[in-house]
Amino acid sequence: MSRILALACLVLLVACEREPAVLRLVQPISDLDAEIAANMAAMLNKSTSVAVKINDERAAGATALDMLQSGDADLALVSNFLPFREDISTVAPVYPSVLHIAHRRGRDASSGFDLLYGANVFAGAEGSSSRIIFDRIARRLGLPPDAYQFVDIDSTKGNEPPDVVVVFAPITPTRAEEFVGYQLYSIGDPANIGAGSIVDAATLANPQLRAFVIPEGMYGIANDRPIVTVAVDKMLVARSDLDASVVYDLIDEIRRSRPALAATRPGLFESADAETGYARSTFVLHNGTQDYLQRDQPTIYERYSGVAEVVVTLLIALVSASFAAIRILKIRRKNRIDEFYSAALKLRDQLAVATSPQEQELAVAQLRTLQDTAFNQLVDEKLSADDSFQIFMTLCNDILRQYSPDSQ
Repeated sequence: MSRILALACLVLLVACEREPAVLRLVQPISDLDAEIAANMAAMLNKSTSVAVKINDERAAGATALDMLQSGDADLALVSNFLPFREDISTVAPVYPSVLHIAHRRGRDASSGFDLLYGANVFAGAEGSSSRIIFDRIARRLGLPPDAYQFVDIDSTKGNEPPDVVVVFAPITPTRAEEFVGYQLYSIGDPANIGAGSIVDAATLANPQLRAFVIPEGMYGIANDRPIVTVAVDKMLVARSDLDASVVYDLIDEIRRSRPALAATRPGLFESADAETGYARSTFVLHNGTQDYLQRDQPTIYERYSGVAEVVVTLLIALVSASFAAIRILKIRRKNRIDEFYSAALKLRDQLAVATSPQEQELAVAQLRTLQDTAFNQLVDEKLSADDSFQIFMTLCNDILRQYSPDSQ
């Protein structure tokens, strides 16, 4: 017994000292997203169940998903606007990424067509959510591909500042200086949201998007009025074959670290608790995520415990009723055999005082009839072939041997 206890303690000790699972996270191509990813990794690496290592190679959008599929990474932060892939699963919505459309001051912004026609546009890397959205906007406006030109925003390469900047990014008031010389473009009026405006059409055609209003002054003079735009959730995704228990631990650690993460980045995980955050997901939920979301739901035993209690109660009542019925039946059979006992003893008394052969023959005939009746009731299961019946038959046979004319 002591050896078993020692072995159990050793197994428990080894389990407690196990190394945390290390997950490789694709480094986002955006500096802001990369900074958020680094903050997440730093927080998670303090846990004992899961750790995150950020890959050196940067990638965005479809390229990041390709790295997951090839096994070069385990996790990626991507916009919830990419095409569905069967072997990619959603771990959790992390933060809303808001569409920022900014144009240089003095540029004609009376319409979307005039704003973009002949413009040098920065819309992120090819395949990114910003580029996908821009392409859809351009097609909707009827702009031919040669009506604008994509440029790099990096001024260190000698590039002129772009005329229009289209990027998805979390709201970051501290980066207002990056919009110096620019004005944010609004695609509608806040009062018209939900009244069939163009932003309503955009969110209806693209369920992953939702209407979003950047409050006035959030970026200083770059938005001297409220800006109507759209937002899409930045999702933490993984390969579908990633161990469900590891994903469960990852979500648990993210939730535990969320206050610290939100303190460094207000708005981070803003949609993580909303059911719609998961409902809008382009990809299916990971099994580990599903397990975590259902952790508070009753198990099958708890769910049907009430029914089980009723069934058990009914079974107990049925068994009790069965025993009671058997007992009543036994009592009735006992009462019947007692009647046969009384009749046999009465006939014996009559035979003892009989003064003529006729009286004796009549009593013997009645005793035989009594035996026949008892046998018939035995066949009909009104009497039991137990010791009481055997005693009765023995009593009758003894009386017959003593008083029957055939035995004399």
